[in-house]
Formats: sequence, structure tokens, C-alpha cells
Amino acid sequence: MSRPIVATIDTSALRHNLAVARQAAPHSRLWSVVKANAYGHGIDRVWQSLSATDGFALLNLEEAILLRERGWNKPILLLEGFFHADELDILDRYRLTTSVHSNWQIQALAKAKLSAPLDIYLKINSGMNRLGFQPEQVHQAFRSLRALENVGDITLMAHFAQAENSDGIVEPMQRINRAAEGLECPRSLANSAATLWHPETHYNWVRPGIILYGASPSGEWQDIASCGLKPAMTLNSQIIAVQSLKTGEGVGYGVRYRASGEERIGVVACGYADGYPRHAPTGTPVWVDGVKTRTVGAISMDMITVDLTPCPQAGIGSQVELWGNNIKIDEVAHAAGTVGYELMCALAPRVPVKVIEN
Repeated sequence: MSRPIVATIDTSALRHNLAVARQAAPHSRLWSVVKANAYGHGIDRVWQSLSATDGFALLNLEEAILLRERGWNKPILLLEGFFHADELDILDRYRLTTSVHSNWQIQALAKAKLSAPLDIYLKINSGMNRLGFQPEQVHQAFRSLRALENVGDITLMAHFAQAENSDGIVEPMQRINRAAEGLECPRSLANSAATLWHPETHYNWVRPGIILYGASPSGEWQDIASCGLKPAMTLNSQIIAVQSLKTGEGVGYGVRYRASGEERIGVVACGYADGYPRHAPTGTPVWVDGVKTRTVGAISMDMITVDLTPCPQAGIGSQVELWGNNIKIDEVAHAAGTVGYELMCALAPRVPVKVIEN
């Protein structure tokens, strides 16, 4: 493509981040979470770079099947389980581990005709109130599952809503421990934040997601600055035009920015149709020709305008980093009032992707 925007995926960063996660939880096995097409990185592009993992965790059957067809024969966990009873034939065929969070799933397992038992992750509602059995329901659900010939190993599973906070696991762990009292089985509780900051949650399996891709589970880059994580995705483009403004002249739709003096403005080939956040305000950081500067004015569908005052040498063809090693994706997300997860997942199909094999 002639348009100069490109997303680069660094496979060495993925391997490095997996090693960081293992170091944080050295006594646990590790599910690498690759849901949402590996957080926008492309599951087919990155799974081999994460193949030192103990298992992959995801949502879509299509992605699970892809991994099996590519040759992955270790565990695959369906984080939301199966959605219809007839999907159990597919779980059986591809030997998938499934979460169970509702009584109808237990009933479906009881009626299914399977070639061999399926391993189960029994979901506890830790107070997040999305999926899972209430603590007082867990023992009955466990007994019902344990009585089924179609059920193999059972692991208790839960999730944390505020593991990025120092006291964010206190109440959820009380609920989990109450639910699990007397049950002798493995546990998988820790997400990225708990993997990094709450070792008491690690148990048998941890489930890191966002940290594998080099971004912060709290949304604040400073929180992971000492962890050694590396951004796996870089979004680059170029300046395609330069405008010289006089005092008071405006920029972009809605004229949300006016020059306070004589200024040079660079036009970058990237917009919200590429996945850049439309609501990013004037002042969102951007890296132009080796210098940190800022966006000015509204983000349009195909273009972003940036302040060239800090980089007077920049002109048409100058390199621009929207996020990556110099501008952290969490910085852009914070400025736009969102999270790095969303920006990764929002990378548009029209953006060409280059994979660096190191």
C-alpha cells in the first residue's frame, strides 16, 4: 500500500513479556490470553511467539480451532465457555477446556455424548457480577459437575475487578475462599494485574493478558515502568503535508484549535478509521522525527494534525510514531479517556501489519 501508515508487531517483545509474566508467578502454570484476536495483534501472527506458554485462553471457537489446525496441542481454555449445547461436539473434537458459569451448561454437559471427559473451569462470582456462581452456589455446582462422566478435572476460576489497586483483591478473595472452602481442586484467579502485584492470588494457574502485549493493566504506564515490559505493537505513519498558520487561524473540523502565533502544523496519514481514538484532544502526545510533540485540533477519519514547533526540522515524509516504544499506548489512551486495551483491539483492518521476527 502506498499510504504510509503501518502497524509493526515485534515478536521478540511478546516472548520477552511472556518471560516477565513467568518470572512474576514462577510457581504457577500460565494461560496466555489471546482473546479479541490477540488483543488486536492477530492471533495467527503471534501465537508461535507465545508458544512457550502452558495454554492459550480465548473466547471464540474459530480462534481455538485455528490454533489446533496450526498444530497447537496443549490446553486451550474457553473463558466464557460454550454458548449453545450443540457446541459441545466441537469442544469434544478439539479437546477444549471450558468454563462453566451457569446451571444450563451443567445440564447440557449431563446430556452430551462425548468421546472423553472435558476439563472444566468452574466460575465463581467474585463480586464483579458478570459471570459465575455466587459463593453459596459453588458447592452444589461442583457436586453436580463431579457426578458427571463427561467431566474431567475441575479448576476453580474467578476474576478481579480492581486488582490494580493495593486493596482491590481483599473482598473478592474473601468471597472466593468462602466459596472454595473444603474443595480440594486447583485454582486460577490472577489476571495481569494480580499476576504482577498480588502473588497471594497465583495458585495453580495465572491468566495474563494485557501485559503480554506490553501495556499496563491499570492504564498507567508508570505502574509497569519497573517491570521491564516491552510494547509489542507500534503504529507509525508519516507527515504528508505541512501548513503554516498565522495567529488565530484554525485547524480541522469544528476549529477546535487556533494558533496562538505563527505555527507550523504537520498533517499525518492516520485517523479514527485506522483505529486512532477520535476523542483524543489537543495535546495528545505523538513522536515526530525523533521529538515528542502533540496533536492539535480534531482527529478526522484519515488525518491527524500535529504541532511542529518542537521539531522545526520536520517536514513532508518525516516519520511519526502514534504509539510504540517512544509514545506508550497507555499515554495516548489516557489522553483520550480510554484504555490501551481498546486502542489495540481497535486497530483497523485497512492498516497494513508488518511482523518483525527477531
